[in-house]
Amino acid sequence: MTARARQPLVIVGDVLLDRDVAGTASRLTPDAPAPVVDATADRTRPGGAGLAAALAARGGRRVTLVTALGDDPASDTVRRALRRLVRLVEIPLTGTLPVKTRIIAGGRPLVRVDHGGGSPGEPTEPARAALEQAGTVLVADYGQGTARSLRDQLGRAARSVPLLWDPHPRGPEPVAGARLVTPNAAEASALCPGDDQSLRAYARRGTRLAARWKAAAVAVTLGERGVLLARADVDTPMLMPVPYRATGDPCGAGDCFAATAAGALADGALPEEAVQRAVAEAADFVAAGGAGNGALWNTASSEPVRPARESDPFALAEAVRARGGTVVATGGCFDLLHAGHVGLLENARGIGDCLIVCINSDASVARLKGPGRPLVRAADRARVLAGLCSVDAVAVFSEDSPQELLRRLRPDVWVKGGDYSLDDLPEAETLHEWGGQALILPYLDGRSTTALARRAARAAAPDGRP
Repeated sequence: MTARARQPLVIVGDVLLDRDVAGTASRLTPDAPAPVVDATADRTRPGGAGLAAALAARGGRRVTLVTALGDDPASDTVRRALRRLVRLVEIPLTGTLPVKTRIIAGGRPLVRVDHGGGSPGEPTEPARAALEQAGTVLVADYGQGTARSLRDQLGRAARSVPLLWDPHPRGPEPVAGARLVTPNAAEASALCPGDDQSLRAYARRGTRLAARWKAAAVAVTLGERGVLLARADVDTPMLMPVPYRATGDPCGAGDCFAATAAGALADGALPEEAVQRAVAEAADFVAAGGAGNGALWNTASSEPVRPARESDPFALAEAVRARGGTVVATGGCFDLLHAGHVGLLENARGIGDCLIVCINSDASVARLKGPGRPLVRAADRARVLAGLCSVDAVAVFSEDSPQELLRRLRPDVWVKGGDYSLDDLPEAETLHEWGGQALILPYLDGRSTTALARRAARAAAPDGRP
């Protein structure tokens, strides 16, 4: 561990109180075309810099949060949630802490109601001392004024330790010398106006902003398109693609990205390495339900739970079920991937909230298909499948049937192609054990691994025969 990593990661920014009121909406009010939400859950949690601090503290990292808190109930709620996770250094807040309430029905936000808001007072001596003792600094600016009140101290910190600035349209510009600045697409477009939304346009914006802010690098976050990392003195930016399509709640993804990147910088990573790590973590965070996932905060201890990596099929299935989603699974050898497979997988993914593909091990394929099979080893088959946007995770089983694997995954739906019937599927009875359903989907005729292998063998033979 480097000396810097042993020093605390200091987060400076504005804490909010986020509230999610979730339920179902099946009717409209009699006096207006507005949905009636029957609430089934009401959760509060620290947001803004508070969420970033909690995420940064995962894994035991020492984190100090410098923020403005007052005497209001929302500030007290934040204190209780964070005091066991991070060291809190408070600046006095005049007014009340902002509270942002989302009304959610069927997993989708309908409306957000904001109330409260105050102004940070003068920096305290403990706040100044925290920045002087920092090994790395993250500025999580939400436009409430904390970053502006400590701007002089942040400018000095940027000259001695890595500083990451996550900007806000209502906040100040980053101080000169930031190691990394992380505007999102909307922020970059507002700062460098223009209608062009191409990657080339965002690359130019990132380069211009890096020069304007005198920052070592600017990472423009583009959602599903990935992150563009630009420098003022480098003509060709680097695109960090997302590792997979995450379909969960994106609330808090920016905080997760910034907190992860700051932690990587604290560990001695270069900006390129920090951004790559942060892209993967943010995707996992969204897939696990984002900040609104009830599993993220344990209500008994207020400690955050690290969301499972998407590549773990069992953790993925558990996370999707925890947020009320539908887990879909399918299986087979998938020896040579062809159009029939792709169509099946795309259709299966459309049924639910994640698709887990269960593939036969090499020994299992050999027993089922005979000598010479598989043509492609299991590790490579899994990698190819995981690269498809319709596939969220891959699991390998060594038996002739995936029934034992399914008992561990417990999917809601098991899907097979149209060359099967439900009577042929022993998995169908297995699914009934926990109330799951087996389905047959249409299959693209005339495509099979065996047919492809025979055609390849004929083409390779001198006389055109295998």
